[in-house]
Amino acid sequence: MYQMYQPLLFSIAYRMMGRIADAEDLVQEAFITYNRVSSERVIENEKAYLCKIVMNSSIDKLRSAASKREIYVGEWLPEPLIDEGNDPAHTYLMKESISTAYLLLLQQLTEDERAVYVLREVFQYSYQEISTMIEKSSANCRQIFHRAKKSMHNRPKASALDFQSMRSSIEQFTIALQKGNIPKMLELLKEDAVFISDGGGKVKAALKPIYTPERIVLLLVSIMKKLPENSRMAFEVVNGYPGVVVSINDFVAYVVSMEFHDNKISRIFMVANPEKLKHLQK
Repeated sequence: MYQMYQPLLFSIAYRMMGRIADAEDLVQEAFITYNRVSSERVIENEKAYLCKIVMNSSIDKLRSAASKREIYVGEWLPEPLIDEGNDPAHTYLMKESISTAYLLLLQQLTEDERAVYVLREVFQYSYQEISTMIEKSSANCRQIFHRAKKSMHNRPKASALDFQSMRSSIEQFTIALQKGNIPKMLELLKEDAVFISDGGGKVKAALKPIYTPERIVLLLVSIMKKLPENSRMAFEVVNGYPGVVVSINDFVAYVVSMEFHDNKISRIFMVANPEKLKHLQK
């Protein structure tokens, strides 16, 4: 049963929390609770019951963590999820709904809005099923979904670039950065591009978003110059899309993902907070 439902439950929890350790803990707790309850009574729909436990635990944890988020140092980004090709959850994760940009939008919703939106839009549950999971009426769930959908859709339409085209653009950008080819970097960036970094107050990082291609390029070139000779850049699948992992002495120091609009790089997300990179260290 664990192997059957773990990928789905992790996918729900990660989309809700934006944190891998939290998602894994919630899944483990859900199975512990299920095993305890099922020994006392028959559970007719184990999948729905497990989803209900994970979703309600996620909502409770989000509410308790809200005050901590308010005092977070600098910009907050979700923990990067690297697909190494053997992740059993990949069928759920290789979608737009796991991208960094999408997860950031989810963070702007209330806990209930996020829960209903994820269950309805991503996992295609009926309002009746959602109603049972989060213990609200079907009519209320429908209202919550439409409110959340309106918030989620108030955003620029993502570029229609396919995976390989995105990867090609990111490779070109990274090679241009390594060679100091500023004109090429500027060519690949959208005019209103934004750079967002998350150091969490643990390492040096921009506390606010950096705007305009020129300022972004100057910052990246400055970071590049400070990297030691033994640093390494590897192209990986980051949150379902092409990205870059920067390692120093085999220690993951930065994980970079990008968002595209009008076939150009519109946003660059860089996670440098070591707390959010622990799961990637070997």
